[in-house]
Amino acid sequence: MEPVDYVLLGLAILIFSCWSVNWALHIMAIAYGKWKLRHKLKTSVPEELPGVSIIKPLVGVDPNLFENLETFFNLKYPQYEILFCIQDESDAAIMVVQSLIQKYPKIQTKVFIGGRTVGVNPKINNMILGYEAAQYELILISDSGIKMCEDTLEDMAVCLNNKVGMVHQMPYISDRSGFASHVEKVFFGTQHAKMYLCANMLGINCTTGMSCLMKKDVIQEAGGLTAFAEYLAEDYLLAQAFIDRGWQVKISSETAKQNSGHYSISHFHARLIRWTKLRIATIPLVSALEPIFQCMFLGAVASWAVSYLFDWTALVFFLVHVLVWFLLDYILAKVVQGGPLPYSKFEFLVGWILNETCFLYFIFCAHLNPVVEWRGHKYKLRWGGMMEELNSQNNYKSNLKHTLIEISSDKA
Repeated sequence: MEPVDYVLLGLAILIFSCWSVNWALHIMAIAYGKWKLRHKLKTSVPEELPGVSIIKPLVGVDPNLFENLETFFNLKYPQYEILFCIQDESDAAIMVVQSLIQKYPKIQTKVFIGGRTVGVNPKINNMILGYEAAQYELILISDSGIKMCEDTLEDMAVCLNNKVGMVHQMPYISDRSGFASHVEKVFFGTQHAKMYLCANMLGINCTTGMSCLMKKDVIQEAGGLTAFAEYLAEDYLLAQAFIDRGWQVKISSETAKQNSGHYSISHFHARLIRWTKLRIATIPLVSALEPIFQCMFLGAVASWAVSYLFDWTALVFFLVHVLVWFLLDYILAKVVQGGPLPYSKFEFLVGWILNETCFLYFIFCAHLNPVVEWRGHKYKLRWGGMMEELNSQNNYKSNLKHTLIEISSDKA
């Protein structure tokens, strides 16, 4: 055999091995998802659960904001407070929050307006006043678009123990109408869910910060939220700080149901491109390996590998590969949903094909324009996840004025 033949043989074996591992991950995600996402934790003595300070950073309003925030006023949890953090004093979200406070006067609430600049990350700048004022030992950071079930906080709190320091929810989508919502639901129930469940099972950091419960003393030990204000992917790095200090990071049995009132295919794709840019800057090695975990790309190279190794027909292998992958993804989507899917099989097929064929496009766009646009600002990412804001003269206007409005009441 010529040297080039040895190289091709080694490459074919490597690709076939990656293909085999992917099927193992698929089965693992389905099995772990069926157990984890249906295994709710409860305590026999709810009164002994520690208090939780819920930090809700808000920017603007959408049609579902009132509905989303109201779910946090109806949590079945013995002791908690809600700390609303709003950057701009003219933000219409203030009126929504005040109407909810008037509707639920027995819930402990505080409203912080103005924030304080402690770094480049606008979310941390917005949350910092609420974080510093938090009176309980547990902190739940929850995005404005999250709709929470009444028993979810209990499930998350029970997960915490002397080994587990952070519990986060796997991102998913609330049931909404429209094809754009279905496409999002297919993505978060298949591609994203497979890697999220497998990573958590294997102890790999996969945290997204849309809904995270954590121990405040560990955050303080890591330098407080301020220590992460120079990073855009503060959620991932915050979880890594827990892991570096010997704490485990686990997922809740309840998914984080995103329920934004504004959604479209273009908005969703822009979000995925932004996430791709963050992964490239923060965890470049993982980003480089991502294509081998995608159906179409892996199927194409694996088809060549099996034709080289076993003289199988590449086209037939590719079609069978895609069909079986699709069927396993459909099973996984039903596992994550916890019941019948709220869309037809045809809608699932179209959404699945769209998600699977766009992956390389997202990578191309991320490399073509590495600038990240978020919350009305533009940032340049550096290796390691640090960032610098472009046009820094447009930093938050509220730096000049910090206003604290505190509306509190004792919980019955």
